Amino acid sequence: MTVPRAHVERLEDGTDVKLGVFLSNSKTRRVKLITDKLAVLAALGLEWAA
Repeated sequence: MTVPRAHVERLEDGTDVKLGVFLSNSKTRRVKLITDKLAVLAALGLEWAA
């Protein structure tokens, strides 16, 4: 899955979530992520988290 850094998701309650920024930062900092968080991201289809 590829998500552009500028991608923003709007939740049902109207809140904007900067998903692209979150994923970009997570990928950059993946060495610091705990195994459980990496497993969840991998389960969502993020190949770099596997």
